Amino acid sequence: MRSVREIAEEIVEREGGFVHDPDDPGGATKHGVTLGTMRRLGLDLDGDGDVDVADVHRMDPSAAADVFVREYYQRPGIGRLPEALRATVFDMYVNAGANAVKILQRLLCDMGQTVVVDGAIGPQTIAAAEAAQAAAPRHLADAYGIARRNYYYRLGDARAPLRKFCRRRDGGKGGWIVRAESFISDRYHFSATEHARRIASWG
Repeated sequence: MRSVREIAEEIVEREGGFVHDPDDPGGATKHGVTLGTMRRLGLDLDGDGDVDVADVHRMDPSAAADVFVREYYQRPGIGRLPEALRATVFDMYVNAGANAVKILQRLLCDMGQTVVVDGAIGPQTIAAAEAAQAAAPRHLADAYGIARRNYYYRLGDARAPLRKFCRRRDGGKGGWIVRAESFISDRYHFSATEHARRIASWG
């Protein structure tokens, strides 16, 4: 079993280096750590009294992994979820914040559990996740990954500038979709045809 640190390091590698895409809601980002996160945490890496893009440039992979473990795994309590869910919810929390938990909570509701969709991992969510895992031990993580994929596609449906994160220029699967499917069993991956059909309305 991979450690939390190893999962965090994989996320850092997946996130890549410095990016400042005007269409990315996260803004300036390096190794997955956004400027907004750095400001919230007061990470003035160049010691000039403020936190700006220059500080983002100074973020290194080890420090990014530290942030992920502390702020996106330990603080929200992902370690209290069933083991099968931890890596995928952790990865999604880095990418989408509390929406990662809301996706899980909606899924649990769809599976017949009683959960308030509030983005917080509390006793109710933990109990519901454990019950769902017991009922479908081989399927819950896949179901969550599919829900992640659907979330990304819906973002593309709603906001045209975000479609480039779901669809490559050649029409293939974009980074968000590949990311979600990396946590889904191969048999549930969309084929190229299924992906094309899902985004056909985007033009």
